[in-house]
Amino acid sequence: MWQKVAHWNTLRNQMLAGFVSVMVIVLVCAGIITFNSVSTLLKNKAEGQMKQTVNQANGRLEALIHQIDTLTLQAVNDSNLQRLMLASASGEGISFSERQSLLQTANQIQSYTSGVTSVEVYSRMYSRLFPLDEQSLSDKLNMAWIERADQEMGKLVWIGIDPKDTESVLAIRRINLVDRWFSNGGYLLIRMNRTYFEFKDPQTNGQERMLLADSAARPIVADGAGITDLSGLQQTGSQSVEFGQQRYILVKQTSEETGWTLLILYPESDITEGISTLRLAVVAAGAIGFVLFVIMSFLLSTMITRPILRLMKAMRNTRQGVLTPNPSIAYTTELNDLNTTYNQMVDSMNHLIKLVYEKEILQSRTELQALQAQINPHFLYNTLEALYWSLQGKDEEELADLVVAMSDLFRYVISSPSKDEWVTVGEELEHIEHYLRIMGIRFGDRLAWRIEAEDGYRSIRMPKLLIQPLVENAILHGLEGKIGQGLVTVQVELSSAEAPALRVSVCDDGPGIDDSTLQAILESNQPGRASSGKRTGMGISNVKRRIQLYYSAESSCGLTINSKIGQGTCVHLELPILEEG
Repeated sequence: MWQKVAHWNTLRNQMLAGFVSVMVIVLVCAGIITFNSVSTLLKNKAEGQMKQTVNQANGRLEALIHQIDTLTLQAVNDSNLQRLMLASASGEGISFSERQSLLQTANQIQSYTSGVTSVEVYSRMYSRLFPLDEQSLSDKLNMAWIERADQEMGKLVWIGIDPKDTESVLAIRRINLVDRWFSNGGYLLIRMNRTYFEFKDPQTNGQERMLLADSAARPIVADGAGITDLSGLQQTGSQSVEFGQQRYILVKQTSEETGWTLLILYPESDITEGISTLRLAVVAAGAIGFVLFVIMSFLLSTMITRPILRLMKAMRNTRQGVLTPNPSIAYTTELNDLNTTYNQMVDSMNHLIKLVYEKEILQSRTELQALQAQINPHFLYNTLEALYWSLQGKDEEELADLVVAMSDLFRYVISSPSKDEWVTVGEELEHIEHYLRIMGIRFGDRLAWRIEAEDGYRSIRMPKLLIQPLVENAILHGLEGKIGQGLVTVQVELSSAEAPALRVSVCDDGPGIDDSTLQAILESNQPGRASSGKRTGMGISNVKRRIQLYYSAESSCGLTINSKIGQGTCVHLELPILEEG
């Protein structure tokens, strides 16, 4: 599985995928922005055209309404009609011939417009004066409309579709008596054919549907059969509606004078047709751009990666420690520089390999000669043992003990490679005791020492020869230049750190170390700093480095130095207590 993934996880594939991903994002973003901008522009243009159509249609409707309003206003102000209605309001009887004369008023209204089918005149008591029958206005209309006409004080009230005759549109106007302070003298009822309000804008292409609904949502102009209620369209707040199993864009406008609502339905398909063409064009352009970009990205990634693959092949062909140069030439300056740099590196490394090989041969010969010249440790032990028995035979007990101490010291220091480099604290302190006894022969009464360690700490394991370099420094640097007796103290105790650790302190009561010298010692112990000389802390540097190697994963280990002029110096080791096994 991993090999299959690695096979496809190449630089060329990554570059190709990156280029294609960026191009796809750019094409998608550009396509979406273009499509949204143009589609919004088309919708706004269509909406503006629809609003213009509504305004024009509403203007024509208002013109028709104004024509009816003017004709009826002239009729109610006619002197003959005013005289008859005044006589009726006064309780005087109206003869048949006088009622018949109202036909002239009706004909005057009908002659100026073809939409009016009948004109009816009623007294203020709702009895019909013209035509010549005895019907009542309350039988024709709901009383709410009569009251509305009274409230309008002579203004034309548009009722809408006649509930008893859906092909007729009604309008009523109260007749105000001019000679009687414009009091109620009767009513003028106009009946019009609904086809009178059907009209089309000649500038439109006939695809939109024009509807006209009265205040009760009954269709005056339906633009189609089977429509009896337009309340859904009249009350909706959505611009996109479904009507007659087709989606339309709805624009509506309500007349303040009549209370009627003019509705224009524009097919959504006419608007989305241009958007669909735009969508197809954007997708086609994006597809062509995508294909071209993939081809160019493939060629570009191949031009970049092919020289790198050749260079990798040259590096893999390295055999027998000799690097093979790559003689191929790339298409770009950067890759040519990389190839030239690689060839120069190959020449330099081949030269260095040859030098290192020769040096290793010389070093091996030198080490062999050094090994041949080494003293056999067993020969040394046997010689010291013979010296011990010789001193015993001559009653030189002190010198004999010195020889034994030296023998134990050598046995502890000179160990075989197979022997463990870890010892117990007790063994390390015993070695320190032997070393101090030997140094006591040299310094005599000038050297005194004290070793303090509880028995429970002596079984803890630690790296060998960590304490001796510190004791040696304490003697050579702390007591060698001191006048009088000096004391070296080795103390083993538990550390106060949170993690379990052993604290080993080596102290002397020598002259101490000044701040500048102590700072130099600490700086010489930093990684990468070489130290030389007797008083630069070579033993401390060695101990610190060994602690880092043996306890690399432990955070509680460390080495610190405390010194005061005239009081002495103390070196403290913090060693983690490791579990056995």
